[in-house]
Amino acid sequence: MTLQLPTPMAPLKLGTRGSPLALAQANETRARLAAAHDLPFEAFEIVAIKTTGDRIIDRPLKEIGGKGLFTREIEEALLSGAIDIAVHSMKDMPTLQPGGLLLDTYLPREDVRDGFVSPGYATLADLPERALVGTSSLRRKAQVLVAYPHLEVVEFRGNVQTRLKKLDDGVATCTFLAMAGLNRLGRADVAQSALDPSEMLPAIAQGAIGIERREGDSRVAEMLSAIHDEMTGQRLAAERAFLAALDGSCETPLAGLAELNGTTLHLRGEVLRPDGSQSIKDSRSAPIADGAALGRAMAEDMLKEAGPGFFDWRD
Repeated sequence: MTLQLPTPMAPLKLGTRGSPLALAQANETRARLAAAHDLPFEAFEIVAIKTTGDRIIDRPLKEIGGKGLFTREIEEALLSGAIDIAVHSMKDMPTLQPGGLLLDTYLPREDVRDGFVSPGYATLADLPERALVGTSSLRRKAQVLVAYPHLEVVEFRGNVQTRLKKLDDGVATCTFLAMAGLNRLGRADVAQSALDPSEMLPAIAQGAIGIERREGDSRVAEMLSAIHDEMTGQRLAAERAFLAALDGSCETPLAGLAELNGTTLHLRGEVLRPDGSQSIKDSRSAPIADGAALGRAMAEDMLKEAGPGFFDWRD
């Protein structure tokens, strides 16, 4: 069967959030598709969709519905046919998808580290007693409080530009931004330092872009196969299996990172209490093909180690 490519008269529509970072990710996807299929940029149209998570920025995510708030409207547009593919930050993606949609294409992963951002301090360790750390991430909050119990954490939501303005306004002494996002925006200089994963293990799938499509859309499936990065897919299979087995959501502070070394996958994981009173960590290795099974097994053993009561703070 001959692949039916989009044309300038009938462009392939890429749905995305409307933030500068989301648009940068959509433009990267468009550039890779255009190059892979020798097509002009005009063969692809970027459609910005405002999500509930983008509209409500003055409340913690756990109070308004969790991760799906950044994907629901985009997935509805995909199911309705208003767009042809959806471009997502993978760390925003729930582990369960709506029926009829598939998420099986990933671009090469960017820097996984968290960037430390502060107008007055070079590192997290330099912060004085009771300094205000701004973050909306339960993971980052818990990790900060485990390592630096003398600091205070305040709610700090918004896109990159909004959070930088909040820092300038003195809402907090510092914050964290994913290095992947800063790199994609050409703003790596914003971070005073990048935190090694041994100091702050990143969010599941941090730095990865995923592309979602309708099940049964063979034309789009074939087009996307040309830009899929297999190694990123292998790493995310382990991380997201770990996430799913822990029932991960915006109400669960957890972190995980899979790395490849030859034919071996190495996975690190962490689950924490939000107040920083307890952290459980583990790391294991397995053949790459067994990555998802490794993620599930490690999560199950960590749940056993946590024991009854560890998640009592969840509703």
